[in-house]
Amino acid sequence: MTGEGDTVLLGFGEVGQILGADIDGRGAALTAYDIAFDDPASAPARAARESTRVEPARSADAAAAKAGLIVSAVTAEAALEAARSVAGSLRPGAVYLDLNSASPGTKREAASLIEAAGGQYVEAAVMSPVPPKRLATPILLGGPHAQSFMPVAQSLGFTAMTVFSAELGKASAAKMCRSVVVKGMEALLLEALVTARHHGLEDTVLKSLDDLFPGPDWPELARYMISRSLEHGRRRAEEMREAALTVNEAGLEPLMSSAAAERQARAGALTEQPDYQDLDAMLDALAQAARRAKLEAAQ
Repeated sequence: MTGEGDTVLLGFGEVGQILGADIDGRGAALTAYDIAFDDPASAPARAARESTRVEPARSADAAAAKAGLIVSAVTAEAALEAARSVAGSLRPGAVYLDLNSASPGTKREAASLIEAAGGQYVEAAVMSPVPPKRLATPILLGGPHAQSFMPVAQSLGFTAMTVFSAELGKASAAKMCRSVVVKGMEALLLEALVTARHHGLEDTVLKSLDDLFPGPDWPELARYMISRSLEHGRRRAEEMREAALTVNEAGLEPLMSSAAAERQARAGALTEQPDYQDLDAMLDALAQAARRAKLEAAQ
């Protein structure tokens, strides 16, 4: 595998910033581009200015023109557009590592764009939250270039990347099926416990879950999962829309995935953020937002 040149981070949100701080640049320049750089007051733009390791690029194609390796870590909704934004400027043999949470079909489309431009596309499926494990987060690699990319991954500092399949789309399918359960469970807990809070029964419901599924600390698990929906609901909704595409690609109507996407989106749209350490405060905030939405719809 070639990949000679700068290492480019496409997307400088939470994951991009972790990569910018932690990966080994292999002696090459470390460059980042995010569409949010157009707004100097945005969190990605501020993070790029404050970074001592990352040089912000003025555009995606300018960054790609010097890149030997592009690591794409944008939102699920932007995964295909991110590949399209660099395809016209790729150097021959440049490697495109696609970390985005997208359906197998979306990944295959992105791969076609990169490969047609002379690049080498490597599918990556991130199988747990990047924080707190950071570069030790389990990541499945897929596609015909996955095996040859492994020495590069190790040199960058990734310690839990594994080759999953030479067939493009398999790794992403595994990720998306996991998301149906994990993000769906977040949505189910949120909906059930806001309703239970209305009746003053949230403790009873959590206790019954512990009786049926012993092991996890259900109050803590619920607090954590609902806080993730509140903090990252918009991003999770995008991922669940990709999960719905994955289910649909399998020939099954994505009833649950589509509903979870909507519930995640509504949680992420909450404007007044409660204390994420307080389950009751989160449930009350969600209930109040739902009541306001109903009143506004009725007017």
